[in-house]
Amino acid sequence: MTQPQYPDAPQPGGQQYSPGYQGMPQAPPIPAGYGYGTPQQNVPPGMYYDPTSELILPQGVELASVGRRIGAYFLSILLVVVTLGVGYLIWGLVSWSKGRGPTQQVLGMRCWTPANGRVAGWGTMALRDIVGGLAQGILGAITGLVSFILFLSNKQHKSLMDMVGSTVVLHDPNKVLDNWQG
Repeated sequence: MTQPQYPDAPQPGGQQYSPGYQGMPQAPPIPAGYGYGTPQQNVPPGMYYDPTSELILPQGVELASVGRRIGAYFLSILLVVVTLGVGYLIWGLVSWSKGRGPTQQVLGMRCWTPANGRVAGWGTMALRDIVGGLAQGILGAITGLVSFILFLSNKQHKSLMDMVGSTVVLHDPNKVLDNWQG
């Protein structure tokens, strides 16, 4: 009859068992950079670590507040009516290249992609606004409500559209991101 072996018990020959995953593949370490949850000591020059959102952001900008984002939603309804929809659509297509929609332009906001530390480009904005907008509105009030709850409940105030586009919305009162070369 053999005695059971315990990991912390001394092994025959005086060797101690050492726990670990020897020989098993391990995930590579997460590189430091512009991404999520990066420690404060790895902040590139011209950037700062925002502990509230756990993002690294350019100096002079901040995560857009809940009130500002809700105001943008209601302003967009007004602008669609005033521009008869067509003007709003053309304005949006032009302003997407600068990482913003019409209401974001009026309110001094920009879409930012934390993964690469840049202002969202035309393709990212199209993905965010068209695909994300369709996903958000596909079931009407239900997905709109889910998007609003997601927006209120996460640190980075991401709606369903932001999650589709992998963006966050920043308030840029000093127009720091106009010439950003991240």
